[in-house]
Amino acid sequence: FHFDHEFEAKAKYDHEKQYILRPEVIESYFILWRITGNSKYKDWGWEAAVALSKHCNVTGGFTGIRNVYDHVEFQKYDDVQQSFFLAETLKYLYLLFSENSLIDLDKWVFNTEAHP
Repeated sequence: FHFDHEFEAKAKYDHEKQYILRPEVIESYFILWRITGNSKYKDWGWEAAVALSKHCNVTGGFTGIRNVYDHVEFQKYDDVQQSFFLAETLKYLYLLFSENSLIDLDKWVFNTEAHP
């Protein structure tokens, strides 16, 4: 990725243009919300949830996007719902909007697959 003059990250190579339902950004929002209490992380998480519903929700589940810059509908989807989408992406969205007491981060650590 590189940043343009307006500080927006843009994909530099073709393999960077896809979105395969990865959890890392939403995981970051969850952790940052818990650490800071700053509501912008919940706002960003909500925007991500709405975008997932709008752009990745298909009959039978959710799918990745081949090229986030290409708006041609029939070429858009990769037709794969990755297992980590359920195990991590949706879990972190759920936790972001749950009570902090649900999983106390002073008592629990998540591994790379989002298991406490």
